Amino acid sequence: MAIENTESQMRKGLLELCIFGIIKKHKEAYPSDILEQLKEAKLVVLEGTLYPLLTRLKNAGMLTYRWEESTSGPPRKYYALTDEGLEFYKQLRTTWDELSKAVNDLTDTI
Repeated sequence: MAIENTESQMRKGLLELCIFGIIKKHKEAYPSDILEQLKEAKLVVLEGTLYPLLTRLKNAGMLTYRWEESTSGPPRKYYALTDEGLEFYKQLRTTWDELSKAVNDLTDTI
């Protein structure tokens, strides 16, 4: 059995939580900055994964965006959490905290 498949599924399951956390921390975020922070955290995500997810979350009312002119290219789209998105993030975070504790309790061998 390949561990890479399981690791990939675990990361995918937490991707939304991580994206919400990045946006919340910075109030708003540009997709390239989100990708960079995920990469720094060793959660490498491709643009082809991130952009559809951001669009889906925006269409679900969790995110909003604004355009900002750029001196080095086309305008940039910055994403921010809506009030609904912030509440959803808080629920995800609570679920993660509970799940993380349960997994740690069950797998702790010390």
